[in-house]
This record gives sequence, structure tokens and C-alpha cells, in this order.
Amino acid sequence: MGKIDTKAIVMGVMFGIMWASAFTSARVIVQYAPPLYALAIRFLLSGLFGVLLARLMGQSWHLTRRQWVAVVVFGVSQNALYLGLNFIAMQTIEASLAAIVASTMPLLVGISSWIVFGEKIRPLGIAGLFAGLVGVALIMGARLQGTVDLYGLGLCVIAVLSLTVATLSVRGASSGGNFLMIVGLQMLVGSAMLWVPALVFESFDVTWTWQFGVAFTYTVIVPGLGATLIWFYLVDRIGATPAAVFHFLTPFFGVMIAAVLLGEQLGSMDVVGVLIITGGILAVQLSKQKA
Repeated sequence: MGKIDTKAIVMGVMFGIMWASAFTSARVIVQYAPPLYALAIRFLLSGLFGVLLARLMGQSWHLTRRQWVAVVVFGVSQNALYLGLNFIAMQTIEASLAAIVASTMPLLVGISSWIVFGEKIRPLGIAGLFAGLVGVALIMGARLQGTVDLYGLGLCVIAVLSLTVATLSVRGASSGGNFLMIVGLQMLVGSAMLWVPALVFESFDVTWTWQFGVAFTYTVIVPGLGATLIWFYLVDRIGATPAAVFHFLTPFFGVMIAAVLLGEQLGSMDVVGVLIITGGILAVQLSKQKA
């Protein structure tokens, strides 16, 4: 495990921005195309490109049993359920709210690990968990007094709970190399799962605009593969736990990008809540660092 140097910090910040920007590009996509079709095609393209790139890098698709479990579980839960539900939800709710709900995943994993698995957490981590919950409560309290679509919000909540359960169920299952191959195969599994409901419930009705083209291409290349590649290089450079600290940038960048590019209005409680959640996630991650 290496130290967090300048290159690692630059990579981490790039990852945070790219990962958070996916909510804004998704919000644009679902205004012009059916969400499940768009996501199924996105994962098909990203998955094929990822597998091809992995093969060119010398990676094998002969995975271990635990790696195949990770491929299937994350392909279904993260790509199909988590992102599928978020894409549907963003037809009626803002990208900033979806980003805030999604950013609670590290907090939910921390709370579940503490309560369910008895994982020891330092006082700083416990304080971070409670701070994160307070931040969520502030934002949701303010939003629920407005015109937020409860159906869309509920889909986001189910989505983040699904990803939390999957994360806990396959901890360590992706160890053993072939990371890009695993990511590519996960995307293909997600695509296969999404084609079924897309064909049943949606019609392929796309409004072909330059905004849709830019957002879709960006989503396939930048958050889909670029952020994933940077993440694995970062983990390889400094280790998984230090790298996870950069996830605390997601709620901040998520709401800022949506405000700048989509003109979404942010209330004072949104800003305060995001800062508290960000600090809470950072505290939880820092509490896991070895002395």
C-alpha cells in the first residue's frame, strides 16, 4: 500500500468529479429517451469495450468462483437495480437529490457493518455515521416540505439499499486481479437484466438531439469506464481504504454539477446537509485508517 501523494490526490479528485457527474448526464438522458433502454444500451457498449480492453491488457475471463459471484451480484444489484431505479426516478426528481440519496451508501454500509456484523468502529467513525444521518434528515425534511415526487424518491431509496446489501454480501469477492474484466462482465450482466423490462414496459421512443448525444456518449465513456479505470488504478496505488476517502466528494460535486449545468435550485438546508454528509463520510473513512 503506497502513501497518498500528489498524483493519488489528483486521481482521487478526478474520480470524484467524474463519478458525481453521472447523475447530471443521466438526468439529461432520461428527458430524451426511455431510461431502461438507454441504460441497457449504455451497459452493452461499456461492457463490450471494457472486456475488449481487459483482453488487450492480458486479463482473463477465467475468474474464480467468488469473482463470478461478484460479477453476477453487482451486475444485477448495482447496474440493473441501483442504476435502473435511479434512471427511472430521475424522470421526476432532480439529479442533485438523486446524488444526495446515493451518497448515503458508505454511511449505510458503515452502519450495517457496525450493527449486523459487529465491526469495530472508532468514536470518530460513530460520530461520522450520526452526522451523516443528521445531514440526510435535514435535506429530506426541507425537500419533503416542497414539491418532491415521493415515488421517484422512494425508487432512489430502494436503489441505494439494494447496492448496500450487495456491497455487504460480496465483500472481498473481487480480489485476485482481472479487475477491468470483472467490471466489463458486470456491465454485460446488467445490460442483459435490463433488456427484459425495457422490452416489456417501454417503447423505443428517442428524441434525437445533440444534448442527448453528448450526454449519452459522455456517460458511456467518462463515468462508465473512465471513472472505473481511475478507481482501480487508485486502489492499486494507495490501497482500498485510503482510496475510499475520495467517495466523500460525491455528494458535494453531485449537487454542484447539477446546479451549474442544469440550473437546479439548492436551498440552504441542501447546502448544510451536503456539507454534513460529506464530513460524516470522511470521518467514517478516516476512522478506518491504521494509526
